Amino acid sequence: MNYRHAYHAGNFADVLKHAVLVGLIQALQAKPTALCYVDSHAGRGRYDLRAEQAEKTGEHHGGIQRLAGVAALPPLLADYLRQVAACNADAEAVTIYPGSPLLAQSLLREQDRAILCELHPEEAAALKALFRDDPRLAVHQRDGYGALKALLPPVQRRGVVLIDPPFEAQAGEFATIESALRPALARWPSGVYAIWYPIKQDADVVPFHRWLAHEAGAARVLVAEVLLRPADTPLRLNGCGMAIVNPPWRFEQALQPALDVLARHLGDAGLGRSRLTWLAGP
Repeated sequence: MNYRHAYHAGNFADVLKHAVLVGLIQALQAKPTALCYVDSHAGRGRYDLRAEQAEKTGEHHGGIQRLAGVAALPPLLADYLRQVAACNADAEAVTIYPGSPLLAQSLLREQDRAILCELHPEEAAALKALFRDDPRLAVHQRDGYGALKALLPPVQRRGVVLIDPPFEAQAGEFATIESALRPALARWPSGVYAIWYPIKQDADVVPFHRWLAHEAGAARVLVAEVLLRPADTPLRLNGCGMAIVNPPWRFEQALQPALDVLARHLGDAGLGRSRLTWLAGP
């Protein structure tokens, strides 16, 4: 409840998370049938990088700003940056960063829908104001984990769920994700689930990967990770990952070159690296 994403908007974790999200939605839209986007921890949807909170940490300077002017980007990253640029008056300067709800809105077709969950009262109010004129998006001020049980499966039967918690509970958050994801998969086994997680030490993530591979009940799980530096200290965020349950066909082929670029440009000099691994499947 105390977490405010405005301090972290546009950082390296957002870049990975949102590039994957844009790619997933676009891949599902290869078919004309409607889809539903579900966001468990939506935030306020739109962030001013010139505001006091963003400038206090300056994390966006190590994230979205590092991609400015990078030539010959792979398609997945190029599509993501086009969506970010569309939210800014000057396409060459990123001062407004779109959160996952705003990125999803920019991609939704007339037949598509979105369910956005945010528990923090001020953030939820800002989210409702942002989308009050768009009937395709429904905003719920509620716990996103509980919403997965209550609101799945959606009417559209196709779609993607973004699970993006603040990890205030650190390692304990993985257990909460597991307890919410298992029944969600049982209710909507064909849905695509994208789960973001931080990496401080690799050992912290191993049990979650093991659970996804053997206990979650998922047939296919693809994991994409970007490390800024070796994951050898618990005192700082060394990288992050996205676990993708039921990824679209051949999504890994679009993802690998994007991960390589992110590791090269966002990682510490000479230390950045990426990992793309199947835990189950393909």
